[in-house]
Formats: sequence, structure tokens, C-alpha cells
Amino acid sequence: MKKKLNPFYVRWNIKYTAALCIIISFCIQCKENPSKSNSIKKIDENWVLHVAEKDTFLPVNIPSNVHSDLHHHQLIEDPFWENNEQRLQWIEEENWIYSTKFQLTGEELSYGFIDIVFEGLDTYSEVKLNNQLVFSSDNMFISYEEEVKSLLLIGENTLEVQFTSPINKNRDRVNNYPYTLPSGSETTALQVGSFTRKAAYHFGWDWGPRFVTMGIWKPVYLKFYNEAKINHILTETKKIYEDYAIQEFHIEIESGLDLNDYSLSIGDSLFSIKLKEGINNIRTSIQIDHPKLWWTHDHGNPNLYTENITLSKNNQNIDNQLIKYGIRQVKLINETDSIGTSFYFKLNGKPIFIKGANYIPQSSFLTDVSAEKYYNLLQMSKEAHMNMLRVWGGGIYEQDLFYNLCDSLGILVWQDMMFACSLYPTLEDEFINSIQEEITQNIKRLQKHPCIALWCGNNEVDVAWHNWGWQHQFGYSSEDSLNIWKGQQQLFEYLIPGIIKNLDNRAYIPSSPQSNWGTKENFNHGCMHYWDVWHGKKDIDAFKYHVGRFMAEYGFQSYPSLETILHFTDSSHLSLTDSVMINRQKSYIGNGMIEDQINKFLSPANSFEDFVEKSQEVQSMALNFALNAHINKQPHCMGTLFWQLNDCWPGPSWSIIDYYQRPKKAYYLVKSNFKKS
Repeated sequence: MKKKLNPFYVRWNIKYTAALCIIISFCIQCKENPSKSNSIKKIDENWVLHVAEKDTFLPVNIPSNVHSDLHHHQLIEDPFWENNEQRLQWIEEENWIYSTKFQLTGEELSYGFIDIVFEGLDTYSEVKLNNQLVFSSDNMFISYEEEVKSLLLIGENTLEVQFTSPINKNRDRVNNYPYTLPSGSETTALQVGSFTRKAAYHFGWDWGPRFVTMGIWKPVYLKFYNEAKINHILTETKKIYEDYAIQEFHIEIESGLDLNDYSLSIGDSLFSIKLKEGINNIRTSIQIDHPKLWWTHDHGNPNLYTENITLSKNNQNIDNQLIKYGIRQVKLINETDSIGTSFYFKLNGKPIFIKGANYIPQSSFLTDVSAEKYYNLLQMSKEAHMNMLRVWGGGIYEQDLFYNLCDSLGILVWQDMMFACSLYPTLEDEFINSIQEEITQNIKRLQKHPCIALWCGNNEVDVAWHNWGWQHQFGYSSEDSLNIWKGQQQLFEYLIPGIIKNLDNRAYIPSSPQSNWGTKENFNHGCMHYWDVWHGKKDIDAFKYHVGRFMAEYGFQSYPSLETILHFTDSSHLSLTDSVMINRQKSYIGNGMIEDQINKFLSPANSFEDFVEKSQEVQSMALNFALNAHINKQPHCMGTLFWQLNDCWPGPSWSIIDYYQRPKKAYYLVKSNFKKS
């Protein structure tokens, strides 16, 4: 049973911009079209990609990306085949154009407002509607929405998206910035990744290739409405008692006019509201009797509730959104204790031991990842008894499908903001403004998911600044260092958490890790990325003796199965000294470290095939040492997230599930250890 608990209140943030003549015209139009329901028209057909140098127009499906479209039309070979990565670097230097034509009826054009929505553009583009510039994009992680009714025509309309290469776009910015800024693992002379609000791994990483993609990577549509629309719904469990829970809803409604009388229904409750022109923020709470709580799958059931929130006028539905939520409270306990600094999670008041992995995007080409692949990978995670995945900060804020599946499967999510192993141009106002919009949009989009346990500002920026020698490497003076670090602190310790605080009550940490792995004392403080095994070249049994409070990253590489390897090369290249295998190994010490540990813990490999098999065996041994140590040292250690769950292309990496979702030996080892914990 659900019932109204207390009166809701309305907060208005109003933009007084409409002239009287516009209001009169709008009122006449509404009288002719009273209270029509809002609607959406997809623009996903009849798109073409313009290949300028060939003067060719290729039919394509949207969402997509340039590399996948060129490959589909056989203008390039499979990007993952052998050394094609190196041969296809020219694509990132070119500019590309996507265009389409679509029809509009007089009925559709009679709506008071028509917005065009691009949920994701990768990355720098100009969008033109009927040859008129609508907006320019500069951030892959932002959804763009603009009112365009005055530009639309009855009949045929043209839509064009002109993409500019991030390399071309940022060349002058990089060269003119006062300081050289390190950019992830990017090794090119022009390091543009720090300047580009785009998935960092696209510029190359130590487990993946460099494919700097461009394209319309999320849906495109027109949104029709006459008077008002629901923009966002946020929800939060305020209290949980033995017999009932209190769930609060924050509903953002955008209205075209002042003083319109509306009704808002939330489940069984119906309210009368007045909307001002602009953004209206409405909060209300409901009581849910005998609540079924959301738990991770290993502690209970991930129960979900559904509400249909509807905006109406004169008994006519105007707009509605369906929201699923879980009744649960999750808290991070990150505070001083008797030995150092704790780091553990409480779910519904119960401390839980975290078992899981770090998750990266499932392909270099994001639009190639099917819904089935999302489901399979997350189901495999659940079957391995994982109760948390960390969405790593060098990838993307994942698709809604990812979080929906984590909600329903009972898997918590540690959510990084998309910053990793880099310094950022905080002196640029436009860059900061873009980040503000990015964080605001993505928190609003993701906040409703019960799976999300933690917001984290970045991956390894703090530990890199203090331990990786950037100051010496890039020749920063003392004054340079002071100014650069002050800008990074302003971004991660003030700007981002300030935005999040206004939208959500979950815990935020500025950076992971909080503690480096250099000294014994480090293992008593906060979350840790333990890389003394691998980057420190320690033997894999060192995992047994070095256990922090929460192990957020650690791991050991292996090769995928021979079956997977033969998907990207033929049998003539099965040698570690072959150019194909040399390019496929992205870690600077990869093959040598694997071989060294095989020789110490097994026996020397007698063939390439034997090396592949033994690489998986030694990876399993490494994770066995680590997981047993972490699990057996509770409550000192209250979480273990190994690096990494999955791959973005087929090749050697720290993953336990390869690109084609074939489990490695370590997958079964992890499954067995997590089942016992």
C-alpha cells in the first residue's frame, strides 16, 4: 500500500524570457490543439556517411561510428585483424559528415514546441537542420537538446552532422596551453586526450588499441510537446523502518508558460500543481508499507518498485515517465579508526564484504555492443558471485541498459567520473563549463538506480601526481606545480562534489586510490590500487602478504584462448616475436612479466600454445593468492575488486573474460573463491 505522507512543495527556477506576443500566439495554438499528449519521433533511418575523398555516400544505421561503417561497407579491413590498428590511424585525422532526410506532417508541426535530441555525439560536431546551424557539440558524455520548431518544414527536412577530428580540433589548444599535460597512456607526440571530453581509452591504453572514433553513438529523435514536459525524475530512500519506508521523488518539469494548472500523479496519489515558465522542481514523499528492500543478490533479493509518474491537464495525459527504483540505503564508512582509515560499505545498515571487478567498455567501437552482450557479461558476473563492479574512469558513463541490469541482478556499481591518469586544462572556462554540464546530466540520469553505491571523481590522478614523477618528466617549476595541482583540486574536490551534493546523497571520494602501495603503513588507509605485482615486478605470491583496507585494483595478465587469438590472426603469426603479437601486447613489460612468473611458478613454455595456456594458469594462481588473502583478512580488508573483468578487443590483458566473452581459467577460480566468501 502506498499513501501520501506529507504535502509536497514546489521550487521554481524561472526564466522570464517570453515576450507577450509569443504568449498570445502560443495560447491561440493551444486552444486549437488542447492538451495533446507529448510524443517522440525517432530519426534513425535513411542516414548516409559522406566519405569526402571518394565523394561517396554510404547508407548507415544510427547509432554508429565511422570505423564500423567503413568496415561494414568493406572500405577498410577488420580493425581488429592483425596490425590493422596501425594502418587505420588515418581515420582519426579526417573530418566526417553524417546526414539524413526525414518527413514531417502538418499535425506534427502543429505542436507548440519541437525539440531535437541527440543523446550522444562523439565528439566535436556541428549539427545543421535545413542548412541552419542548431548547435555545436564538444563532449561525448553530454545529451544535446534544442528547440527547433522554427527551422522545421512540412514535408522533407534535412539533418546533417559534421564531425571534426579531435586531433585537428585540439592541435592548437595543446600547443598553446601554458603547460604540457599528461594524457592517460597516450604515447603520441600530440597528447589531446586530456583536452577532449571523450572516452580516454579510445586514445590507447595498456590493454587496448588506439581507435579515435567519431559518430552519432546514441539515439536521435524529435520531441513534441505543447505546454510542459517531464525532464528528470530523481528518487531517494529517506527512511527505512520495520513496517514502512519513506521514498522521496524529485521531479523536474519544464513548462512553456506561466500559471498553467496541471495534475501530477505518482502511483495512487494525485496532486494539483501550478507551473511557472521554465524549470519547476517538485519534491514529494510517499510511504510504502511493508517494504521489500533492495539487496545485492548474495544478501537477499534485489527487489524493485515501479511508479508511473504522469503529468496531465483536464484529465488528458500530457507526459509520463516510468521509473523503477529500489528501497535501500547504502553508506560508505571511510573514517579514522584504531589502525588507520576504514573503507567499507553498509547496505541497509549491514556491513558487506565487496566481491567484484573493474569493468571497462566492451568494445573499442561502442555501437557494436549488443544488448545480448550486456546481459551475458553481467549474468556471468552474477554467476561468479560478484556483488560490485567498478565502472572505470577512462571509459564511459555506461548505457542505461547496464545499470538496469545491475539493478535487477543485484550488483552494486562503483561509478567513476570519466577522468583517468591525466591532468586536465582547468584554466579553460569552456572546458570547465562542459564538465559542469556533463556531471549534472549524468548524475540526473543515473541517480535513480539503486545499484550505484559510490561516486568517485577520477582514476589515479591523485596518486599519479604524488608518485609518478610528472613534475620532473614535464619540467614543471615549483610555481607551475602549485598552479596545476590547485586547478585539479578545484575540479575534483570542489566543483564535482558540489554538483553531486545538490542532486544525490551517496558518498563521493575525489580519487581512487586513496593510499599508495609503497610502505607498510599504506595498507591501513582507505582504498588501494596494489600494483607492486606487475608494475613493481614483484612475484605473484606477494599478494599473500600485502592486503589493504579495500583493494580497488590489482591483477595479472594472461592471453586469451587460441580460439580467440585465431580471430585476429592466422597460425603463421603464433610467436611472441612476431610483429602481430608485439603490437597486440600493449603493456610495456607484458610478455616478459608473464614469462618470468611462468618460469618461477610452473615450468618454461615449450611453444606459443603452451605459453598461452600457462599464462592463464599463472593468472589464476595470482588471483588465488590475492583473493584468499583479502577474504581471509576480514574485517581489516572489506572489499576486493580485481583488474579487470572484460576486454575491449581480442588480445592479452588482465581480463578474466575475453572480448568474445569466453571465460579464461581465472574466471572459474574467481567464481569458486567468491562462492566460499
